[in-house]
Amino acid sequence: MNAATTGLAAGMVLGFAGYFGGFWAFLLVLVLGAAGLIVGLVVQGDLDLRTRRQR
Repeated sequence: MNAATTGLAAGMVLGFAGYFGGFWAFLLVLVLGAAGLIVGLVVQGDLDLRTRRQR
């Protein structure tokens, strides 16, 4: 799946949540989707949360 297809799917899911569930359902889907994205990036290895600042 490329980025455009993923973005399209995410937009459609958010649209359905907003239409059928209202604003709070839209917000819940948005927050849980962002959390899932972060977890997925960490598991995949593209996001490292253990980086330290250099002094």
